[in-house]
Amino acid sequence: MATERPGWTGRVFEDFTVGDLYRHPLGRTVLDTDNVWFTLLTQNTAPVHVDAHYAAQTAWGRRLVDSTFTLALVTGQTVTDVSQNVMANLGWDEVRLPAPVFEGDTLYSQSEVLEVRESRSRPDVGVVKVATTGFNQDGTVVITFTRSLLVYRRGHLPSRPVPEPRPDAHPPH
Repeated sequence: MATERPGWTGRVFEDFTVGDLYRHPLGRTVLDTDNVWFTLLTQNTAPVHVDAHYAAQTAWGRRLVDSTFTLALVTGQTVTDVSQNVMANLGWDEVRLPAPVFEGDTLYSQSEVLEVRESRSRPDVGVVKVATTGFNQDGTVVITFTRSLLVYRRGHLPSRPVPEPRPDAHPPH
């Protein structure tokens, strides 16, 4: 008989300490499809993201990845460590893009906890502020930002009901 072990469910407010550094575990290679679809979904009409012929004539010599995709991707990489138990994002500040991202780059990230404080208006959450750095496969920093968020306190997380598999619901072999 199997022994059930709980999986990672993320940090709650009480788990954060100023100065902690989280090296987020997943890298992600940016595909040309990611860049084109994201650019089109957001109605960004800049040809440097979608027109290879045009982009080849720029100083970059090739298509640039939409910078808001970079922000979204690197933010997503932080969720496992920082915001798995978020109630709400309060904002992104000081977003900087010191180097370009190109199709085919693989991005990694890390976040440092800058501030941890109780919420003045919501006793079930606390405020956490992190500084995040995203970098490519060569270690070149491509994005930095700070993010403030409301994180649930221990004992205040909404329930996450997960159904059990029914023994009679197995497909035939």
